[in-house]
Amino acid sequence: MTETAINSPKKQDTKTEVLIIGPAWPLRGGLSTYDHILANSFLEEGYKVKVLTFKLQYPSFLFPGKTQYSTDPTPNLDIRVEINSINPFNWLLTGIKYRKIKPDLVVVRYWLPFMGPCLGTITRIIRGNKISRIVAITDNIIPHEKRPGDRWFTKYFIGACHGFVAMSMSVIQDLKKIESLKPALYNPHPIYNSFKKSIPKAEACSALKLDPSFKYLLFFGFVRSYKGLDLLIEAFSKTDYRKYKLKLIVAGEFYEDEKPYQQMVEKLGLQENIVFFSDFIPDTEVHLFFSASDLLVQPYKNATQSGVTQIGYFYDKPMIVTNTGGLSELVADGKAGFVVPVDIRAIKDAIERFFSEDLSESMSDFVRKEKEKYSWNKMIGSLLKAAKINLEK
Repeated sequence: MTETAINSPKKQDTKTEVLIIGPAWPLRGGLSTYDHILANSFLEEGYKVKVLTFKLQYPSFLFPGKTQYSTDPTPNLDIRVEINSINPFNWLLTGIKYRKIKPDLVVVRYWLPFMGPCLGTITRIIRGNKISRIVAITDNIIPHEKRPGDRWFTKYFIGACHGFVAMSMSVIQDLKKIESLKPALYNPHPIYNSFKKSIPKAEACSALKLDPSFKYLLFFGFVRSYKGLDLLIEAFSKTDYRKYKLKLIVAGEFYEDEKPYQQMVEKLGLQENIVFFSDFIPDTEVHLFFSASDLLVQPYKNATQSGVTQIGYFYDKPMIVTNTGGLSELVADGKAGFVVPVDIRAIKDAIERFFSEDLSESMSDFVRKEKEKYSWNKMIGSLLKAAKINLEK
């Protein structure tokens, strides 16, 4: 690989080959959406791109949702559906195949220790060609929900990589506890830009069968205990929601039992004020929820970074986030929204302040300007720099 190819995200004349390994179509979810946009961004800069994804990502008994597969149209990308996450023979054959192909840069997503043996083995074999540089986008090093073997699986995967890019400083810090010598760069999560554009609120409310005369808070994405939906429901119950004419939208599939949340809503008498859309939200419908909503709320109990924040930026939405992980790195407190402690009262006060001070327009204006710095070109530059740093050593 030439110095120019690895050092600059400018358009390439030599067709540097990039292999992205991670979730992609036909798999659904935010990681797949991210990998599609990243692949397209590399293509736009003149790189030759292949995407290597899973024919079996999780065994069905380990997957908490209803289905792993997307109903969205097939993206116009070179996607190879080949990896079986639980079959070591598949890992060996896949690694050998792509070792022979000799991609210049391999970008591999790492979000869960369960994937450590699979992805670590494939990338170790690929790098045996002495040409391919392995750079990991590390969504998490220490998982939100810990399991036996997590640390060993992660160390095995890390050992296969030449460098790392993380989207929050908390992940960089976690990584340094395990691997302090290899390059690890921080690059904020770029903005999801593949969704449909926003539409008038009344039109979105009509499509979702919502009353447009209300103002809406939005909790968006898979529901898991660490995301703090219980805190938000409790905080919402304590707001003067009648005075401000508020309702809460919960949009996303439950990856745990939904019943305790519904019981909480009933106990607090909020059945008419909290609206659940409990199915997976396909990419083609994301714009409806953000167009209908006035304020995005992420009451996470712990986090690294969140793609939901960057969807909020795409739609120019002010947001309330808790001061955990990397969330506060993305939201300028008092400008793009509010950063609050993981505390019911603090979340409640921030909601009421937003509406009592009528901050929607000024904060939306700030978000609209702020989002310009979260570009995919910068992410490409960081990935190339992580590979270059290692080459110079």
